[in-house]
Amino acid sequence: MNDTERHKAIIDLLRETPFASVRDLQERLGASPATIRRDIDKLHELGRARKVYGGVSAGEAGGSARLSARPYDENRDIAVEAKRAIAAKAAELVRDGDAIIVHAGSTCYQLGTLLARRNVRLWTNSMPLAAHLSEHGTCQLSLAGGELYREPGIIHDPAAGAPGFFASRFFLGTQGISSKGLLESHPLPVKVIGELAACADEIVLLADSRKFSIQPRNIALPLSRIGTIITDDGLTDAAAKMLEEAGVTITIATVGGEN
Repeated sequence: MNDTERHKAIIDLLRETPFASVRDLQERLGASPATIRRDIDKLHELGRARKVYGGVSAGEAGGSARLSARPYDENRDIAVEAKRAIAAKAAELVRDGDAIIVHAGSTCYQLGTLLARRNVRLWTNSMPLAAHLSEHGTCQLSLAGGELYREPGIIHDPAAGAPGFFASRFFLGTQGISSKGLLESHPLPVKVIGELAACADEIVLLADSRKFSIQPRNIALPLSRIGTIITDDGLTDAAAKMLEEAGVTITIATVGGEN
């Protein structure tokens, strides 16, 4: 396999998972550690991926170039393994009898499916998750009322305000993350997240490491409102420092391995 073929293989892999270690790439590509590190350096230099501790991460290098936010139908099929690992780690926080809010979004959908048959009270505004739980779940399910906004897949009544549902934890995702906070391209999630944030004791963010390279224009919540973030092992040192300075507890879900 030549340089061009290896580079393409690495980029193709990063479309499925936001992080690949040097060891992962060695095994997949049959190349030496030195060769893999040269490939990572080159992809970072070209701006096609980011060199991070222990491997390579999806997203442009440096931080000046940014990924664009994608609609739900596209985003749900990206970094699926990372989202499942994050959701599994989040499910460990939920105890039997808990009342929780699970917001719309692809990672939160993965969490909801894991809680489908748990003894919990679950409120959601996600149409895809509500449909899944209706067919496959036994948990106590409460739904948002109102109209269906197919993009971003949210059920919402503009006149209703915050729901009369109070939870121990509010699990949510986001399109992007910066030092300003959680970022969204669509104004509806900004409004909804603001309303739901007042309905829970703790806010838990579920976000794979790609989200630090996506910078939509609208601020949904400042980082200081987030209690915990569950992300994958592609988190950069700079992003970790930003979160720690904002007082956010970081939990890492290892993709394809032990958490």
